Amino acid sequence: MEAAVIQRATGSSAPQRRPSTAKTWLKAIELTSKIEAEPHRLFADVVEDWAQRQPMRPALLSDGLTFSYGELAARINRYARWALGLGIRAGCTVCLLMPSRPDYLACWLGISSVGGTVALINTRLVGRSLAHCIDVACADHVILAAECVDALETALPHLDRVPQIWSLGAGGVGADLDAALAALDTSPLSSTERGHVTIDQRALLIYTSGTTGLPKAANVSHRRILSWGGWFAGLADASVDDRLYDCLPLHHSVGGVVAPCSMLHAGGSVVIPEKFSVTNFWDDIAGFDCTVFQYIGELCRYLLKAPASGLETAHRLRLAVGNGLRGDIWEAFAGRFAIPRILEFYAATEGNFSLFNVEGKPGAIGRIPPLLAHRFPAAIVKVDADSGSPVRGADGLCIGCAHGEVGEAIGRIGTADRGGSPFEGYTDPAETAKKILRDVFAEGDAWLRTGDLMMRDEQGYFHFVDRVGDTFRWKGENVATGEVNDAIRDCRGVLDASTYGVAVPGADGRAGMAALVVDQDFDFWTFAEHLARRLPVYALPIFVRLCRSLEATETFKQKKQQLIREGFDPLVTGDPLFFRDPASGDFHPISCAVYASIVDGRFRF
Repeated sequence: MEAAVIQRATGSSAPQRRPSTAKTWLKAIELTSKIEAEPHRLFADVVEDWAQRQPMRPALLSDGLTFSYGELAARINRYARWALGLGIRAGCTVCLLMPSRPDYLACWLGISSVGGTVALINTRLVGRSLAHCIDVACADHVILAAECVDALETALPHLDRVPQIWSLGAGGVGADLDAALAALDTSPLSSTERGHVTIDQRALLIYTSGTTGLPKAANVSHRRILSWGGWFAGLADASVDDRLYDCLPLHHSVGGVVAPCSMLHAGGSVVIPEKFSVTNFWDDIAGFDCTVFQYIGELCRYLLKAPASGLETAHRLRLAVGNGLRGDIWEAFAGRFAIPRILEFYAATEGNFSLFNVEGKPGAIGRIPPLLAHRFPAAIVKVDADSGSPVRGADGLCIGCAHGEVGEAIGRIGTADRGGSPFEGYTDPAETAKKILRDVFAEGDAWLRTGDLMMRDEQGYFHFVDRVGDTFRWKGENVATGEVNDAIRDCRGVLDASTYGVAVPGADGRAGMAALVVDQDFDFWTFAEHLARRLPVYALPIFVRLCRSLEATETFKQKKQQLIREGFDPLVTGDPLFFRDPASGDFHPISCAVYASIVDGRFRF
């Protein structure tokens, strides 16, 4: 069957390379083994090396601009010399506000190569949120693409101080960065110009999504950039012949660092559309002749819901790599689109361990081979579903989960030779401290809290369950919102959904509520019947809210906090609200009178 899938995907009966599991891990280890031995070698040097070997081969491609390796190295060197001319060294930060395009990578690679830190700013932010991201970076300069001028103007009144603004593109504001760069030398930097920047220094600030408040700025060192690039190049078996389609935002750790650096590390090419588009996706995959694409789970769901395209199997894709592809759509996705291999992984921007599903087990996010247990020390500990706090035994230490038990995943903080991995934290020391769990399995040890609930099966595979705080208790049972949401979005007529728990006066725990975006095919009878077949009784949503749209981040992480605050009060939401009758299972509208009955305890669920 796999051979047939490969043949459909390539239009050829020639088998594609598929390395063994052992060779995959060994290649990743090999590509990252020399990082510590070469402390002054940065990722810009990786690009420079390929530029010397294959200057004309395409490195970064897009509809508007393409950089060969020679052109990319030259552009990196210009940004580096621009930074040197302004005295940007260690301790100086430049905010980058630019849509996804090849120049984005050249910019941060160049500035960071001479010691500066580049803060990668979400181009969708405006006003106070945008100002917050610039302020926490303590930025001295902002590089501003012409398309982002309006957004920055909304933030200016809220800034603690206004950095020097450098404009790229016609119609910009501030100093002309295009002209400044054009006047600079493109040759490799001398050792004097490079200075003594090491892999220990901070290269980037990458922000959390801000799903539960304002974004936090995570520190990312040169070491981690090299490690991410090398690990993923090895695990993806990347080569100079690969061309990766990267439609994730470049201000994100996966879209902006992991995906492009994995291909650049191997001398391959990266295709960078400005944004993800269901309509253009397969046209781009075929048109750019891509062999790999980077996904997140929600992107895969959108593609599955789209009408069939004549190009969706007429491609040379050998691999899809990403995170968040749930087990309920894994095989349907691979089968419909003729994807020969899927490499699912788990990682977090600020995290100190990663998981990789090299074997391609549907629904799993990965496992840790015994030979790498020292390098990725991870565990799962029991947490209280209501408070989200770790459960401790009589000895005051945390309690590890057995196979099949759900708990929070944690990673030991330390160094590889001392049974741990570093945690680089955030710009805010208080936020950094909140992520550290101490006295876990021994007095004095320290582990990073991921905030992710996971389960490990008998074969050692980790499975993502939910975020801590998203899982809630109802009728004495733990309800995982991710599981409920997957079932809801498989229902006819449901375009999008967000599931969460809401407080009901007089009831223990939180009742399930789902905010839905629906089309004309939706009806509550079908909805109720569908969920009854998929979910246990305690997990069935009690309340439903029909919305025109749902707010999410650019990586499709849902923003639930406002939905939770508004609950099921018809005077607050302004959207149609419904409740499920516990006797009949039918859904009925929530009027002000019904709401009062629920709040007064006259209506029981």
